[in-house]
Amino acid sequence: MAMEITQFLLHAQSADANIRTDAEGKLKLFQEQNLPSFLLSLSLELSSDEKPIESRRLAGIVLKNSLDAKDSTRKENLANHWVSIDISVKSKIKELLLSTLGSSVLEARHTSAQVVAKVAGIEIPRKEWPELIGSLLGNMTDPSKPVHLKWVTLEALGYVCEEISHHDLVQEEVNSILTAVVQGMSVGEYGPEVRLAATKALYNALDFAQTNFDNEMERNFIMKVVCETAVAKEPEIRQAAFECLVSIASTYYEVIEPYMETIFQLTSAAVKGDEEAVALQSIEFWSSICDEEIELQEYNDFESGNAGSTPPHSCFIDKALTLLVPMLLETLLKQDEDQDQDDTVWNVSMAGGTCLGLVARTVGDRIVPLVMPFVEANILKPDWRSREAATYAFGSILEGPSVEKLAPMVHSGLEFLLNAMKDENIHVKDTTAWTLSRIFELLHNPSSEISLISPTNLQRILGVLLESTKDVPHVAGKVCSAIYYLAQGYEDDGASSSLLTPFLPNIISCLITTADRPDGSDSKLRTSAYETLNEVVRCAKIPETAPIITHLLPVIMTKLGQSVDFQIISSDDRENQVELQALLCGVLQVIIQKFSSTEETKGTILQAADQIMVLFLKVFACRSSTVHEEAMLAIGALAYGVGPEFGKYMTEFYKYLEMGLQNFEEYQVCAVSVGVVGDICRALDDKVLPYCDGIMTHLLKDLSSNELHRSVKPPIFSCFGDVALAIGEHFEKYLVYAIPMMQGAAQICAQIDDSDDEMMDYGNQLRRSIFEAYSGILQGFKNSKPDLMAPHATHILQFIEHVSKDSRRDENVTKAAVAVLGDLADALRSNVKILFKDHTFYSEFLGQCLESDDEQIKETASWTQGMIVQAFSVCG
Repeated sequence: MAMEITQFLLHAQSADANIRTDAEGKLKLFQEQNLPSFLLSLSLELSSDEKPIESRRLAGIVLKNSLDAKDSTRKENLANHWVSIDISVKSKIKELLLSTLGSSVLEARHTSAQVVAKVAGIEIPRKEWPELIGSLLGNMTDPSKPVHLKWVTLEALGYVCEEISHHDLVQEEVNSILTAVVQGMSVGEYGPEVRLAATKALYNALDFAQTNFDNEMERNFIMKVVCETAVAKEPEIRQAAFECLVSIASTYYEVIEPYMETIFQLTSAAVKGDEEAVALQSIEFWSSICDEEIELQEYNDFESGNAGSTPPHSCFIDKALTLLVPMLLETLLKQDEDQDQDDTVWNVSMAGGTCLGLVARTVGDRIVPLVMPFVEANILKPDWRSREAATYAFGSILEGPSVEKLAPMVHSGLEFLLNAMKDENIHVKDTTAWTLSRIFELLHNPSSEISLISPTNLQRILGVLLESTKDVPHVAGKVCSAIYYLAQGYEDDGASSSLLTPFLPNIISCLITTADRPDGSDSKLRTSAYETLNEVVRCAKIPETAPIITHLLPVIMTKLGQSVDFQIISSDDRENQVELQALLCGVLQVIIQKFSSTEETKGTILQAADQIMVLFLKVFACRSSTVHEEAMLAIGALAYGVGPEFGKYMTEFYKYLEMGLQNFEEYQVCAVSVGVVGDICRALDDKVLPYCDGIMTHLLKDLSSNELHRSVKPPIFSCFGDVALAIGEHFEKYLVYAIPMMQGAAQICAQIDDSDDEMMDYGNQLRRSIFEAYSGILQGFKNSKPDLMAPHATHILQFIEHVSKDSRRDENVTKAAVAVLGDLADALRSNVKILFKDHTFYSEFLGQCLESDDEQIKETASWTQGMIVQAFSVCG
């Protein structure tokens, strides 16, 4: 059944493009025509020590990619393909994979371990391949097995634990895995390669070890081995051990108190003198402790009225504060010369500052007296490292302590920071710009009694910031961020006029100049400038700024028009064009939304709409998914802004809308296109009818597709409601297709695993969207054909009842569910009494909603109660 594919695999790596393309095509055809034989052939290639290493390497990669993918929808499809293969073929493949673990070729062993885990990830949750764990553990317990097999077996066990859930193994298997792993970590048992593989395997197995950590004796043993491994000779092993401690900090926080003194000593020594990779993990341990304690504090604040429900809070950070903070402050002096040139670089200094910020959030005001002496001692030193570290320390502790505690220091330090924007050292300027941005983000609140910015210092602040946008890109980008938050602070100050308005023309002009810089693509400066421009416009006061924004509109339109005619010579040119068009569409969207929000300014958009739409259609013609998405969002805003007038653009625009609805590959484009359908329905009402057959066909195909990312499916159901509300009784012909889809989705919601937080979030999105669809359909039929929904009313009530009993539903689901209850009573008045007689849950559900802390839920429940009372009175 298998086929000889060595030459195809070798040719697929040829430098000759023709040979390579031909081989890739033949491999793809083989895969499509006979997947079982294809996978078996790859397994044979990988397992044979007589084959060339190059063909074995590619065979392993292709095999792994045939079983797994990053995209969840594709991953599910690949798993289904594997499941459908004949069991005898799968058994042979698995046998070959396990035998390859013993290969004399290192790369083949490692690849096989990864593929074994991918198969296990599909089969073990389905209670298949039950002998795998025992087979792997046999390699560890059999003294006759070679060390290299034990090494790769530990790797395989680690990968398997990474792929599956802790629910998938019985405790006896977990105990055996942990025994093998901990034994592999022990000093002197095996060589460093095995010890490293064992430590990495433990990291992946920790989620399975709840029962073991609950047992003090077992926990003590595991912690002893981890702490001993953290001082191993080899830095890679020390790093892996600290990674385990990081995971333990978050997974088993409540039981680690007895080990904290030892861990502090280990982390302190590593931070002060170990290699960077080890020191980073040591700092990460304390960051994880902070994360846990911040979460506990938030939970305790939320649950403060429920006695006895509080999880244990050990206050590790508070207890270690006087030793921990000096240790972290010392890391700030370990900067790299080029650290600010690339914001993606992660080093000890950055990790220390990040951890210091988390400590500040954990202990609040108590951190200030521990940090400020360091700031004061270093801020004026001639060494740039000292000045930068002092500024970084100050900026890091701005979130956590009270405004009252910080305000005096920020007031007295603001002028110093503004002067530091002219520091001779680029790193100091970069960190100063970041600190100013943090000040404006966290502490700038004009409506509060403590306001950092006044009419007297605003001009000085803006003068420095606008001048500093001319600095090198990574500094200018942070300056843009400071302007962003400065503008945002004035959004909700309650005043009809803003202190910022007189400066707006200069700010806008400066941001556009910054975006136009030749080096605008460095450090994402162009993006920062336009995003800041968007926020400045969004937060501007209307109508006083209307003339300024009206002047900006043609400037942006001109730039977008020019971008379409760019001469494209290289891929960089294309990339720059795409980025610029997306950013300009984003600015237009914000301007359209701003002007559409008031009657006084809506006319400006109506006058410019034709020209704007022409530009958007030209952008669509450039065929870029990134721009397609941004242009779609802007068109949604335009449809809302011009209302029924949008109808004249539909003939030309509809083909691009169709393209978006069919774009499974770039699913974000598809999702945005679905949202635009809703905007158009609200704008056009029943004038959208001529396009509904095509729209509904695409939406139904999208729902039926296994290729489309699942995140797009909830918005599609909501869109059903928008279409039904717009066209009313004309939705009748789609009912026969839409209702089964909605009922099927409701069934999926009922089967979602409530232990999986990600799936629960998705389930809540799906339920909310189904309810929104039902609401739109019920309201659409209410005045003409309400009886069309009578056959489906029982199912709707059962769905609401099921959701009402789920404690993990979110507020949006509750609100949508209670709204459908009201829509049902409002639409089916004459049948309601009989219908509700068998579903008495509704009164208890309404009672819960009427007592909710959420005002919108209470308001909706009150309306629903009124609808039910009216319906009952109609029934008599």
